[in-house]
Amino acid sequence: MSERIALVTGANKGIGLEVARGLGAAGATVYLGARQPALGEAAAAQLRGEGHDVRFLELDVTSALHVSAAAALLHREHGRLDILVNNAAIGLDFTPPSQVSMASLRAIFETNTFAPMALIHELLPLLRASAAGRIINVSSDFASLTLNTTPKTPHRKAISLAYPASKAALNMLTVQYAKELRDSTIRINAVDPGFTDTDMTAGMGNATRPPAQGAVAIVRLALAGDDSPHGTYVNEDGPLPW
Repeated sequence: MSERIALVTGANKGIGLEVARGLGAAGATVYLGARQPALGEAAAAQLRGEGHDVRFLELDVTSALHVSAAAALLHREHGRLDILVNNAAIGLDFTPPSQVSMASLRAIFETNTFAPMALIHELLPLLRASAAGRIINVSSDFASLTLNTTPKTPHRKAISLAYPASKAALNMLTVQYAKELRDSTIRINAVDPGFTDTDMTAGMGNATRPPAQGAVAIVRLALAGDDSPHGTYVNEDGPLPW
């Protein structure tokens, strides 16, 4: 396709902004999804100033009204969607499981797991209308059950519940959609951007990876051709253990 239509959630800063920049640089028309209009408009204007076709889309991923409005806009303006990047996420902390409130757990799952599922449900007809639909679920290596249970790994030492559990559920969502879509032209994958220096990791001294580096594997898979992998869990260096 000469022009790809892409939607990136949580894209006014950090990894999402760099994904939008990378897709724009590849010639895609990018809808930059963000909850706060002022921040989203400023980010989109910044990327347009760099020469990219980037358009702000007000999108609180936990709002059914926002999700359905996004689908209606994409259908009206393009009749298809080629790339969906489910990037928006919250809640990385190291609260012991016994101290996590049910309200906090529900809120994190709402954004990190249920919202990507809602977006895929709503946008699947538009992705099916694409010649080569691509869905990227931005996951984490903290979602790996293998790494969390392997001695001498940082994941084994770190104690957390809501964030890694929500991302592990997102991985399973990816696997099950991959099975349903295996005979289609849509490819879906879970991608770990690495422990990246973002607002979410502020104050965590070992999060030194720049957002542009965290976006590399996401952009690569979003733009992958007919040889695209399907139903995988990867980072920039290759497959990760589930």
